[in-house]
Amino acid sequence: MTGYCRKGRPVFAIGVGVNGFERVPTHKYIQTHIQINEYRDQVLLPNSSRKVGHFVGTCLKILDMSNLRLSTLSRIKVLTMISTIDDLNYPEKTDTYYIVNTPYIFQACWKVVKPLLHDRTKRKIRVLPGSGKEELLKIMDEDTLPHFCRTDSKHKDRPTETCFSPSHPFHMELWSYIKEQSCMSKCMAPSLQKSFHITVSQPREEIQTIEEQIQSSVAHFGDEGCSEGSSLSFSRLTMADNKDDDD
Repeated sequence: MTGYCRKGRPVFAIGVGVNGFERVPTHKYIQTHIQINEYRDQVLLPNSSRKVGHFVGTCLKILDMSNLRLSTLSRIKVLTMISTIDDLNYPEKTDTYYIVNTPYIFQACWKVVKPLLHDRTKRKIRVLPGSGKEELLKIMDEDTLPHFCRTDSKHKDRPTETCFSPSHPFHMELWSYIKEQSCMSKCMAPSLQKSFHITVSQPREEIQTIEEQIQSSVAHFGDEGCSEGSSLSFSRLTMADNKDDDD
């Protein structure tokens, strides 16, 4: 989490293109996702509501697609499980998904996936040009922008630590909260090397269809021998940005 928008909604940064799907077991990703969701609902949203003087029940998410690769899309099952958990347990908790720094591979898959989404879901997704800085500054202060949305030279002298670092203040606060809750429950504090396992329900039909379409697209790119850095014909693909005035 990088801060709050001007309406008090927490802003979360998600590094889709810099994930470690190949290095970390799926259940660890699921565990972390649930912990952050619970912390958001039990701590961040109530605190923000008190601070701004009105109810705040949703958040904003900024998805960074920098360095997105075919290998990431091949692990789409992880994202499907996370989507299913949110759909069943945390419905309508995200106002808008802002997608930035999109490479050709995302553009190609988005063209396939977008028609499959419900209108309600499509209204929540905004694909922004470049880093999205100009649009995002309309709803949040510059200090709230994730590092990958800052493209000017003004912030080059800032520390190299990013919002994805384990030592980022948000992650430290989250970990302290988890340990505190563990002690209150008279349980052993969680270990960084341990995690719990959960059973994820089958995704709804829409999500299954999207997963199949993405997997098909990835297989198609592979069959044509498309390299990771190739632009080929994909460089000419364009996206119809959502022009809704969601903020």
